[in-house]
Amino acid sequence: MDGYAFHAQDRHARADTGASGYLTIDLAALRRNYRKLSLAVAPAAAAAVVKADAYGLGAEPVSRSLHAQGCRHFFVAQLMEAVELKPRLPNDTQLFVLNGLQPGAEESCADAGIVPVLNSLEQFRRWSLAAQKLGRVLPAVVQFDTGMSRLGVAPQERTALAAELKDCRNIEILFIMSHLACADEMDNGQNAEQLAEMHRIAAEFPDLDVCFANSGGVFLGGDYHGVLARPGIALYGGAPSAGKPNPMEPVVRLEVAVIQTRTVPAGTRIGYGGAHVASSEMRLATIAGGYADGFPRSLSGRGAVFHAGVRLPIVGRVSMDSITVDVTALPDGALSLGSLVEVFGPHQTLEDVAEAAGTISYEILTGLGRRYDRRYR
Repeated sequence: MDGYAFHAQDRHARADTGASGYLTIDLAALRRNYRKLSLAVAPAAAAAVVKADAYGLGAEPVSRSLHAQGCRHFFVAQLMEAVELKPRLPNDTQLFVLNGLQPGAEESCADAGIVPVLNSLEQFRRWSLAAQKLGRVLPAVVQFDTGMSRLGVAPQERTALAAELKDCRNIEILFIMSHLACADEMDNGQNAEQLAEMHRIAAEFPDLDVCFANSGGVFLGGDYHGVLARPGIALYGGAPSAGKPNPMEPVVRLEVAVIQTRTVPAGTRIGYGGAHVASSEMRLATIAGGYADGFPRSLSGRGAVFHAGVRLPIVGRVSMDSITVDVTALPDGALSLGSLVEVFGPHQTLEDVAEAAGTISYEILTGLGRRYDRRYR
């Protein structure tokens, strides 16, 4: 199936929007990706990670679309994300805050009906005090560090936490969780090490369900799934496993308009710092997107866009609002003011752009600016 078959519009900028870049999000493909991931983790359930504005694609439309597909558990990173999203979703959804809570935010979180992921004894104790003050039993998730040394209850705190949990009557632990550091590398030995540590933790905290797999973890097998998996990048079409065929459908397409075209003679300096010098006569197009719009500056002299299936390399430096590309390979007049070029789509994936920039698809997606006309299909 052509993941981009829904893009049959004219490849020209629309004057009615005033935008010069078009980001199209295929919500049907998003739902199909969720369905595929849900089937892969069954009988466990699949949540959705919608932090950072659903990886730059819009937390509200993405979450509502996934809810229509059956998703009921959503993870964000910060409380402010959850507070903004909560009233926009049906009442049967649960929102979890991966970073836990900053001191003083406990009552706001409780009042909003949002579930914190507690990452330390301090966060646990503060949440318990809030429950005591409110006279309520409050739900929570406890995250443990299984070897990533980023978030989660540290190994040396586990004994104390277990003791406090025995006497705690005002916190309901919904499940325990951890995060895989190398799940996108299926053969990395750290995956098995973290799984073994998760098994040890589950034995120390019996009768509590486990949430473990991220996008890559979904494809590591059932041992990693627990009762709830929480994919992120795979939902949005990113490859969950490095060096493997991507099983997910593309969800996003980005096209940016041409601002100007010109022909320059040999010896012409192009862009800031004269970083590129034309070795022969060249035809150039300047397009309306730069590092303020999610094109990393590291794409300078390395990345490319496409038009009619033809690769058009970036020449010179990426600027804040524009990029210059070599269009000599196209027929004369193929591009003009308002013509659209493909940044990612059928000829160039998110991973292609990320590799050229020396980064990962997560950074490309979350870095997309707010100046594009966003179309939800």
